[in-house]
Amino acid sequence: MSQRNSSGLSPLWKVLTRVAVKVDQSVGWDKLPTPVAVPVLATLRRLYRWTNLYDTATLPTTGVPAVPKPEGQRYLTARTADGTYNDLNDPRMGSAGTRFGRNVPLRYAYPEPAPAIMEPNPRVISRELLTRDRFEPATTLNVLAAAWLQFMIRDWFSHGKGDMSRPWEVPVAPDDPWPQKPMLVPRTIADATRPPDDTSGPPTYLNTETHWWDGSQLYGNNAEMQRMVRSGVDGKLRLDEHGMPPRPLLEMAGQEPGFWVGLALFQVLFMREHNAVCDRLRAAYPSWSDDDIFDKARLVVAALLAKIHTVEWTPAIVSHPTTVFALRANWWGLLQENLTGLVGRTGKDLLTGIPSSPTDHHAAPYVLTEEFTSVYRMHPLIPDDYSFRAVADNHELEERNFREIAGPHTLGLLDRLSLQDLLYSFGTEHPGAVSLHNFPKFLQEFERPDGKMQDLAAIDILRIRELGVPRYNEFRRLLHLKAPSTFEEMTDNPTWAAEMKRVYGDVERVDLTVGMFAEPKPKGFGFSDTAFRIFILMASRRLKSDRFFTVDYTPRVYTPEGIAWIDATDMSAILRRHVPELAPVLARVENAFAPWPAVGAGAKV
Repeated sequence: MSQRNSSGLSPLWKVLTRVAVKVDQSVGWDKLPTPVAVPVLATLRRLYRWTNLYDTATLPTTGVPAVPKPEGQRYLTARTADGTYNDLNDPRMGSAGTRFGRNVPLRYAYPEPAPAIMEPNPRVISRELLTRDRFEPATTLNVLAAAWLQFMIRDWFSHGKGDMSRPWEVPVAPDDPWPQKPMLVPRTIADATRPPDDTSGPPTYLNTETHWWDGSQLYGNNAEMQRMVRSGVDGKLRLDEHGMPPRPLLEMAGQEPGFWVGLALFQVLFMREHNAVCDRLRAAYPSWSDDDIFDKARLVVAALLAKIHTVEWTPAIVSHPTTVFALRANWWGLLQENLTGLVGRTGKDLLTGIPSSPTDHHAAPYVLTEEFTSVYRMHPLIPDDYSFRAVADNHELEERNFREIAGPHTLGLLDRLSLQDLLYSFGTEHPGAVSLHNFPKFLQEFERPDGKMQDLAAIDILRIRELGVPRYNEFRRLLHLKAPSTFEEMTDNPTWAAEMKRVYGDVERVDLTVGMFAEPKPKGFGFSDTAFRIFILMASRRLKSDRFFTVDYTPRVYTPEGIAWIDATDMSAILRRHVPELAPVLARVENAFAPWPAVGAGAKV
């Protein structure tokens, strides 16, 4: 069911691949010196590109109208609202409302039938393996890194709000304090483009967002949403006289599940950044229309999101020397930033990075995958408790728990505290480590804006099973990794091994999330090496498949001013530009997602 082509790997590459897999399994790429580890990872990425991309669009489809061709030529050099026409030969590819793909063969993507899908009970796993006993910090990161991940996910994917007409019923033990017995969990909304009762392949699901890295969390994924956020003047987004989104937009956002102050901070920053780009373009091109400026500013901001995630956020959370170099090479190539800036983009991604290189979808048409959505379930990053402090002298302004800074409460916090103090507080506090026994307690008792209670830890477990993502050991085998034969091999924590054995009994039944949270991490890693394998494949694919990051990443499409803006900007520059009060702190920061130094004698350490 994939688009695999036997010519994808030449005989020489097959030999090199066998060597790389053997070295990886016997030694571990992370134990190798960087000059050796980089080609091993590059070889594994090529292997994954040809053996771990599967096209669900080949399964039967019904009721999907043809994509209308836009009027005029605008779509040739601008992103469309719904993500269509990124690939000019396949205009529907990656657009909002298209299917998620897979990183595993489709025969492995079937969910288990009842009652096996409920075994072990997701609520039991939540209580006994995921509950935060005490907060375990990720000391190499700050809370902005946790908020950034959710900000990106809002751009990349959503399965929708769920179907409560036929909910999953999770049994709840008599001594469990959960108020509802059984626990009711909405099912993932069925794929409306699959013929009724089709059983020719595993269930498929639609992404309500565009699959592209296009800033849809800022700009919307359809024309109506885009009209809501645009001012209609000079290409700008709607901000009030204080540089904040209009109150009705914030109130609407506050009613959406998952909205909190961390998400709001990045929304504000990048709406301001968009408008700053518009000012630069208006000065350079005074005759341009509102649409002309908007289109170019959106291209620039979307590229900034991709660049910051690639060369700043990901190296911060996987700060192994090899991965830092390799991830930066995705954007700048082996020549890295200074030399690529000197010689210019050559179109050779190995040499000067993916931007400006040829587009390539590899083994399947581009979409995000169910496995990608599953490994990004990193809720332990969220702390339960927050200390908000003043950037002027570090004195404490407020203490709040997560429930008090989320949903409708977000607006009150934005009213009471300044943007600089909120960002400073997030920059100087640690997120949680992505591990067992570190799931936020307020997300295990999460009250949605509509008053409904959810245990997101139990839902994370049930959801990956529902989506047909293989359990941990099978998942590893399908990624050419060794699978542990005992619970003791799965983790270096004997207590966790005993707990998993008690809950699961059979090592083959361990869920992907639990296995990833339990396994030992490579040096500098904030999450598991198993998850990293999906990133090896999908991180570069999100760039390599997008013509606006490849063949159309040019001064002609972006403007010379736009390319220069992207090259000169990192996360710290954006923070300084729009919140200048942070400049003294940021002057001592190399990566905006690493912990910031606290101010003054009363600084917390």
